[in-house]
Amino acid sequence: MFARVRYFFADLGHWIGSHKLVCGALALAVLAIGAAATYVATDDDDAPAGPAPAPQIVVAQAPAPEDAEELGFPAFATKNTTRVAGADPIANAAGVSLAVNPSTGESPAPDAVVLVDADEWQAGVAAASLAAEPVGAPLLVTEGGEVPSLTESALRELGPEGSSATAGRQVFVVGDAAAPEDYEVLELTGGDDAEVAAEIERLRTRLTDNPEHILVTSSEAAAYAMPAAGWAARSGDPVLFVGEDGIPEATIDALRRNDGTPVYVFGPESAISERTMKEIERIAPSARRVGDEGPVENAIAFARFVDGSFGWNINDPGHGFVIANTDRPLDAAIAAPLSASGTWGPLLVTDDAGRLPAPLAEYLLDLKPGYEDDPTRALYNHVWLIGDTSAVSVDLQAEADELAEVTRITSGSGESVDPAQGAPESQPDEPNPNDDR
Repeated sequence: MFARVRYFFADLGHWIGSHKLVCGALALAVLAIGAAATYVATDDDDAPAGPAPAPQIVVAQAPAPEDAEELGFPAFATKNTTRVAGADPIANAAGVSLAVNPSTGESPAPDAVVLVDADEWQAGVAAASLAAEPVGAPLLVTEGGEVPSLTESALRELGPEGSSATAGRQVFVVGDAAAPEDYEVLELTGGDDAEVAAEIERLRTRLTDNPEHILVTSSEAAAYAMPAAGWAARSGDPVLFVGEDGIPEATIDALRRNDGTPVYVFGPESAISERTMKEIERIAPSARRVGDEGPVENAIAFARFVDGSFGWNINDPGHGFVIANTDRPLDAAIAAPLSASGTWGPLLVTDDAGRLPAPLAEYLLDLKPGYEDDPTRALYNHVWLIGDTSAVSVDLQAEADELAEVTRITSGSGESVDPAQGAPESQPDEPNPNDDR
């Protein structure tokens, strides 16, 4: 008798596995990403439950769903959004890692994987630079000095083998994360968050080259620091930490090691004081602040910002976006590889699980794709949502879907008009509207 496999999703309140989407005799069972999921693989109903497996895609024979809710839509995906529906960071990390690195068929395995502890969002944000090429290491999560079964299983599925780009290491263990057995491991530790971030900066420089830019952000104001992870994964630029009113010695040393490298200070004065900004400028005179008051507005300011080769410059349609809840700062680091693959794009944040905050809705509306005559030749936006429905509701997802949907552009008379949208890109010889210094 074939084993039966069931995945129970806490955020959807029902299990999906033996009820799959049916097309003829085949069904697509889409993703086992919920950490609160229970896995059962038995030959009879009385066998004990085993550890949760890694997320996977399975095509199998299955009966038709008995209820519309069993389809999992729209909570899993809509036409312009995809959700990584973990109930906690362990599950979200496993889901993102295997979405970015399917590691099946002809898909190559990542050379290395990063492990961080569930309680150390700062380590995760700093380690996001290791997701950039050529290292390309996705992030998994440990907890309480243990490697959870879902993390173990995802690590096996990813199958990192090490390479010259990772100095032969298969796993980078950051901060207080637990180390797995039977892998070539490099531990990156320090006495505080700033020291851990500086160790990651040293490693990234040894593995690749001197950084093109350095991003300094707050180790205390998580909601303001979160978007730094997406940029670090996209660029490989290291992330260093400061407090609201002071610079740790480890950060000072790292800035001096990289003398002459452009420095960007990410966050408003409420997160990084003007006093601290002046201290940074004594070490790096050309340091430049990026950001805005309010976590939502701050993320948008960073998404719009451009200064030469630094910054997303997302001021027009045709991009990917990632949305995470400010109550779950580690989700920013977990989601970072989505900013550096697929439909590359910035991390945006919401401080409301129920609906899109007005500034975020306005930003997405400003970038809403349009077409004149042929939608198949249009630009498209796509939004990743991180977390279960307690972090990002289905209502918020529906709003994001509508704002990402391509639409026909017409004048009041019904005639087609120029579909160009968004603020124009800053030109090198023009003043940058985002420069708030």
